[in-house]
Amino acid sequence: MPPETPAAGVPVSRARRRREAAAATAPTPVAGAVAAAPVDEAGAPAEAPVPASTLPVEVQASIDAALAALDTGARTWTHLTLDQRARLMERLHATTSTVIDTWAYTAALSKDLDPAGPLRGEEWLSGPYGVLTAFEAYHDTLRRMAAGDSPLHRVKLDAAQGRTRARVFPRQAIDHLLVPGCTGEVWFEPGVTADQARREAGLGQLDPTASGGIGLVLGAGNVTAIPVLDVLYELLAHNRVALLKVNPTQDALVPVFERALAPLIEPGYLRIVRGDGAVGAYLTQHPAIAHVHITGAADTFDRIVWGPPSGPDADETDRRRRENRPLLDKPITAELGGVSPIIVVPGAWSEADLAFQAEHIVTMRLQNSGHNCIAGQVVLLSSDWDQRDAFLEALRTAYDAAPRRSAWYPRAAAKLEDAASDYPDATWCADGSRALIIVDAGADAAPVEKTEYFAPVLGVVSLPGLGQEFVDAAVRHANEELIGTLGANVLIDPLTQAALGDGFERAIAMLRYGTISINSWTAVGFMTPALPWGGYPGATLREVESGIGVVHNAMLLDRVERAVMRGPFRPFPRSLEPRALVASKGRSFSLLPKPPWFVTARTGAQVSEGYARFRADRDWAHFARTLIAALRG
Repeated sequence: MPPETPAAGVPVSRARRRREAAAATAPTPVAGAVAAAPVDEAGAPAEAPVPASTLPVEVQASIDAALAALDTGARTWTHLTLDQRARLMERLHATTSTVIDTWAYTAALSKDLDPAGPLRGEEWLSGPYGVLTAFEAYHDTLRRMAAGDSPLHRVKLDAAQGRTRARVFPRQAIDHLLVPGCTGEVWFEPGVTADQARREAGLGQLDPTASGGIGLVLGAGNVTAIPVLDVLYELLAHNRVALLKVNPTQDALVPVFERALAPLIEPGYLRIVRGDGAVGAYLTQHPAIAHVHITGAADTFDRIVWGPPSGPDADETDRRRRENRPLLDKPITAELGGVSPIIVVPGAWSEADLAFQAEHIVTMRLQNSGHNCIAGQVVLLSSDWDQRDAFLEALRTAYDAAPRRSAWYPRAAAKLEDAASDYPDATWCADGSRALIIVDAGADAAPVEKTEYFAPVLGVVSLPGLGQEFVDAAVRHANEELIGTLGANVLIDPLTQAALGDGFERAIAMLRYGTISINSWTAVGFMTPALPWGGYPGATLREVESGIGVVHNAMLLDRVERAVMRGPFRPFPRSLEPRALVASKGRSFSLLPKPPWFVTARTGAQVSEGYARFRADRDWAHFARTLIAALRG
């Protein structure tokens, strides 16, 4: 059954539902903040920016004191050598390692996860594990640069589809055990040579004495590693110290962040503030802020850059946009999400393949209850595939059977109601808590293709064709019909991929997405710090798509176009299938029977915790037990 409407039989507009949901979930003001406009995913104002004068004097004074400390820190930062910055990464790794238990437990509690259940493993991977891995990767880059080498020293560079490509993952032997069978590539913009890529790698660390000033990071509220990773990128890619405004959904983690990031806070390289939309509005307009970075939604970005879309100032907002006169008087970068496709290339799949890849897709949608900017939302399926019906049945079964969980993010209930309104014939699975929308031929696919539901809503859209014809049609459809350019997923068996040959690679080059995952989920790319993360290049203030600029990118590479992650189509032991190994030249092998990030992994929590602890302490004996648990997954 779809979610209940506020009053049975009474139509309710989307705008009203969203206003009511925002009011019901508005955060309690903390740390001196005042009640103001509702906030969205990034904690930015959902209505007009609030004039600074409406903030209490003591709140303004507290923020201004934080900015004054950062101004001092910005000057201090420029005196640190590359070697000292590398040692700072070591200190951050050590302090963060002391709080990983509290971090994961607090995050699981805030998302209404059973502290003893397998799904809590998500909070180990998307929190402490991701951050500890990033510290290690940035440390490696700084050490290489301190020794006079390029961050791309000893990294294989080659050419593919008219672009220079760097094969940046795996880099260490442990990578083969933690993420078996996966490889990661960075594709540079057309025209960038291998020599240029090596020479220009390093970004802000090529001139460490040049200060970037103070950057404002409007932290994401859905994934706990994001605010920390964004702060690191400000500091290392741009030499900007950072004021982090946490999203109200992560207020409980502020004490954890303060302990973990003490080596940045003590010398004035970081300050953390809480608050609602009024605080965010005050900060974006503050003259001490040199740059703004936001992780959130495109409409939030537009409100910050152009002003409120409705209300007494709406005409002025529209005029500014038409005349290209932004309200924001400083540069801004952003990671904004979108509607991510999952392209299923037809082939000869076994029943086990159908079941495994159905669980794979369900993970892409239901991890973190669908509250991910990179959650797969639209499956593009061949209407001519003779296994189409069998695959849809496997998908329905997996979607319904995946563990029940709360849709915890603010306004998720309203998003689910939107889906029910958009598609009255949708199938509601798992006791009515998640929607499966199979768009029939000739039906309107626009809502599911152009609305980022940010909730457990999965759509299936069919396209004609087989083989290369289908792949080209799916790529064209994803580029032209789905909003956003953040990430795309492609599932293809090794024999079909080998048969398509260079035609498949040409199609991948045509996909206009910042991260493309082939037989893996784009979130694996997100968790791989050497890969850049952001929308496809070309977005503008007026047409922002999935954002401007990139983050992560621990090798500090310049002029990147995209990241490509490749994974195994089958898990162990079926990954040993001889014909597939031959067709993929051995690249299809996987050691794991089921990745720990699958929502259906029975030992997901144990293995994910073990991964994070290994990153913290390098205890090989404990990690051996983790691998045994992974083999039981």
